[in-house]
Amino acid sequence: MGKATQSKAYDFDAIIIGTGPGGEGAAMNLAKSGKTVAVIERHQQVGGGCTHWGTIPSKALRHSVSRYIEYKENPLFQMDDQSSNLTFPHILKHAAGVIRKQVQLRSSFYERNRVKVFQGNASFVDAHQIRIEQNGSPDQIISAEHIILATGSRPYRPQNVDFTHSRIFDSDTILSLKDDVRHIIIFGAGVIGCEYASIFRGLGVRVDLVNTRDRLLSFMDTEISDALSYHFWNSGVTIRHGEEFDRIEGCADGVILHLQSGKKMKADCILFANGRTGNTDKLNLNAIGLKADSRGQLKVNDNYQTEIPSVYAVGDVIGYPSLASAAYDQGRIAANSIIHGNCSTYLIDDIPVGIYTIPEMSSVGKNEQELTAARVPYEVGRAQFKHLARAQIANTSVGSLKLLFHRDTKEILGIHCFGERAAEIVHIGQAIMMQKNGGNTIEYFVHTTFNYPTMAEAYRVAALNGLNRLF
Repeated sequence: MGKATQSKAYDFDAIIIGTGPGGEGAAMNLAKSGKTVAVIERHQQVGGGCTHWGTIPSKALRHSVSRYIEYKENPLFQMDDQSSNLTFPHILKHAAGVIRKQVQLRSSFYERNRVKVFQGNASFVDAHQIRIEQNGSPDQIISAEHIILATGSRPYRPQNVDFTHSRIFDSDTILSLKDDVRHIIIFGAGVIGCEYASIFRGLGVRVDLVNTRDRLLSFMDTEISDALSYHFWNSGVTIRHGEEFDRIEGCADGVILHLQSGKKMKADCILFANGRTGNTDKLNLNAIGLKADSRGQLKVNDNYQTEIPSVYAVGDVIGYPSLASAAYDQGRIAANSIIHGNCSTYLIDDIPVGIYTIPEMSSVGKNEQELTAARVPYEVGRAQFKHLARAQIANTSVGSLKLLFHRDTKEILGIHCFGERAAEIVHIGQAIMMQKNGGNTIEYFVHTTFNYPTMAEAYRVAALNGLNRLF
């Protein structure tokens, strides 16, 4: 690590508000470049929403449920005295353990790189000064030449929904669910809604999934999202498309969801998972003349700089793509801009998407609908997991890999995967897809020898399938 130096006019070279992936990426890059850095976290522990309420807990829950399903379906464990009463509170214990390990790890990053961590609520005094409000202590004001906002987002809460009711949850408060529910309504069938639908259905809970759109996850390749729809339907999830809620009625024994279409549904509880809001409302943005949009999000340039030159913003607080993976890179890019001035480092165009339903979904690059609309002459190569020895051994034969490639140049244009470990599998193809000077070619998978048996072998199968379609 370089020797830390900073302008004498300020306490630090940079202040970062928020310790999620975006804040951590920025802090580590700046600190390792010799800058003096402070981070402010309003919660008692570092990690942000990603570690405590979002990505890590939900994926830990999903993993537990997925292994539970494998256990129940494995012939080795089909015994008369088999106990299979796993509940949501049970799997929360596993998630809590993962969160604890993540906090310990992330805390060590700040300690090792000598980043000063302040606990409290941050707000602007001016474009270079931040006020920290701490419970039971006087307010503290610190200053820096640059300030990076990495405050994340929170679940959107309509004003006419009583989230204080013991049976009405959002994606944050669902982690405090103590009851062994048998029936849940999930309003909102985006990524969060679909992931929790998988989790609860895997536990044997009756799930009603209410979608405000006409199909699930419409930003995904149609075949992939249709596969999820079928899998949900086949496992007993009831999906209602094109619905909007009118009101949610909390009762002593459950909740009643009244829809604008006139329908009404009753369940033990409801998870409202329809949208998120950027955490900007308590930053006192007016003090620096900065204004967030109706969703609490800020506009930035290619270097993640806001309209105020000394203030940057990264992660969920700037909207798309709202991915933990992208937020970390955005934080590093913003830090590079501070270190080097306007730099040439940019977020990649083809950002992979991983959706941790059961089974998983993942994609990178273009989908068939986009290529057809752009009139790109493409071909498709497919591999069904049920034909792979590794999938048969692991009893994870549901799913497939789809490769989209240019008919003439044979460049890989898009990769779409549905099935167990999809979010891992997609990166194999992404590595080839990112190659330059002729390195991006589907023929790589034909001329490469894969370990056998592996899930990676799906690329060889899909490549041969696609190339056999050419004439």
